[in-house]
Amino acid sequence: MVVEASIANLRAGFTGEVVAVTRSDPVLISVLEARGCRIVINDAADQGMGTSISAGVAATYNLRGWMIALGDMPFIGVDTIAAVAKALREDARIAIPVMAGKRGHPVGFSARYRERLIALTGDRGARDIIRTDAEFVTEVHVDDAGIFSDIDTPLDLTRESIKGFALPEAQNLTKR
Repeated sequence: MVVEASIANLRAGFTGEVVAVTRSDPVLISVLEARGCRIVINDAADQGMGTSISAGVAATYNLRGWMIALGDMPFIGVDTIAAVAKALREDARIAIPVMAGKRGHPVGFSARYRERLIALTGDRGARDIIRTDAEFVTEVHVDDAGIFSDIDTPLDLTRESIKGFALPEAQNLTKR
């Protein structure tokens, strides 16, 4: 249910293709395909997020940019996703949503970062790119605590529900 809600928000927030990078898990792949995702298998997923970003970018090499979104972050608002996508369309090199001075997800990268994203390994994701190219980061200011909220356990989902979050299926999502 969490991954489905994350995909629903992505689809409602921008018009690009949703590419899901995952390990070889037939049940998860079936769920992702049923939601219209293009599947990229990452056989090195256990080596960290960098390998997943690398696999996804390599599989979509000719795109003008990428929005790196996590499947366990179902509370990111549609407007936030749309704002990050808009920043990329308006030539941001790196676009990151920010609330109260704190950065969150999803993070957008222009095609200028193609080769560096493909070269990623390990569990740091693209943090080093963001750090070394800090002057090229466009901060997209949002009022959306969902940019910080990931769901790794059922307890996380309960905690977020207490804070007032609801899974997106309960919301009226409209295509942007």
